[in-house]
Amino acid sequence: MNDAPCQSRTPISDWNGFAFETRQVHAGEYRDANRGLRVPPVALSAGYVFEDFDDGVARFNSTSTDPIYSRQGNPTNQVAEQRLASLEGGSAAVTVSSGQAAITSAILTLAQTGDHIVSTASIYGGTRILFGRSIARAGIGVDYVWNIDDDDEWQRLIRPETKAIYTESVPNPLNDITDLRRIAEVAERYHLPVIVDNTVGTPALISPFAHGAHITVHSTTKFLSGHGAAVGGAIVDGGSFDWLAASRAGRSYPLITRSLRPGLGSYVDRFGSTAFAQAAREQVVNDIGPTFAAFNGFLLHQGLETLSLRMERHVDSSLRIAEWLEEQPEVLAVHYAGLPSNARYELAKRDYGGRTGAVFGVEVRGGEAGAKAFFNGLQIFSRMTGIGDTRSMVLHPLTSTHASFAPELNQRLGVTPGLLRLSVGLEHAEDLVNDLRGALDRVP
Repeated sequence: MNDAPCQSRTPISDWNGFAFETRQVHAGEYRDANRGLRVPPVALSAGYVFEDFDDGVARFNSTSTDPIYSRQGNPTNQVAEQRLASLEGGSAAVTVSSGQAAITSAILTLAQTGDHIVSTASIYGGTRILFGRSIARAGIGVDYVWNIDDDDEWQRLIRPETKAIYTESVPNPLNDITDLRRIAEVAERYHLPVIVDNTVGTPALISPFAHGAHITVHSTTKFLSGHGAAVGGAIVDGGSFDWLAASRAGRSYPLITRSLRPGLGSYVDRFGSTAFAQAAREQVVNDIGPTFAAFNGFLLHQGLETLSLRMERHVDSSLRIAEWLEEQPEVLAVHYAGLPSNARYELAKRDYGGRTGAVFGVEVRGGEAGAKAFFNGLQIFSRMTGIGDTRSMVLHPLTSTHASFAPELNQRLGVTPGLLRLSVGLEHAEDLVNDLRGALDRVP
């Protein structure tokens, strides 16, 4: 029987099965029980009242999803977490104070002193610094694989104490996209989870889980928020890794597979496909305290509402600019996988439809002097660190993100004196082209 014509239908609360564009607006939202607020509000409270004794027990046993303390969870942030998990195709997400906090928390959930991580070589300079400094001080080693197609190299690097493979979907700054399927094949062979930094790719362009990854991390400061107004990070659990099978194969993940105390099951027993996310939230994020501010959580879920629209504009402009730059006599190289001339173009077509984000490198003639002239000649592009803003930005990696690396390493990474990193914003593409032309006119 059809509903009576005047009867109000119940609003949708389960957004599974809806299109990406619909879920980015609605997933995770909840009906306000007080005044009927349409936009989930900012929950500015450090703690939360228990209904009674049993409710307190339930929250601390994780049999209740209601929050305990904002260090590990907040209603505003939960909206962003559920929305991002939906868009990424994961089982759960955990928001934290920055992208670096997301990477650190993910690794500390899997590894401890004496353990080891294998990473692809081309990753963000700040992540390399994190691995070589703070992660190393925690007693966790990191080795880098340069040729992911070389089985012998993987075999040399992966040890009994290796706990994860780390990579980026769209590496920063060279846009030298990663073959996630190939890495997933290696990971399956060695019973290892794959962590993918999907900050530059974003779920609007690629879902690492669909290509065999198990965990993603994000700097939500960038494209997910989109406005550059709030620092944040997130970890997304793909829900597909078999932690018990890995343990049986000799890969131990005690925070996930062992009980915290007598009478309480392990995280795998209690949470199943969200075991990793819950262990990260309760045993790492809660302990270390990289709290995601509620107001920043609000800005994140607001930004997610327009993600696909913004990424479409970002990428359209990036393709236009990359094609134009490739034709300019002052330009030695354009590092954008979406160009037919790029060595990774076929991979870009297969996994990205040729649309590999809005962060890429351009190398100008004249070395550092040429880069300096180009950098100082820009008027619309903001000269600053950061990517993924509405505003276009430019940075010189050799004297900033990669300044602490040995010259031999930078040379091998392709970070040359004349390389500049562009992050293409939402301005009109022709205005950006004209700005770049004016800067190139200064290159000796």
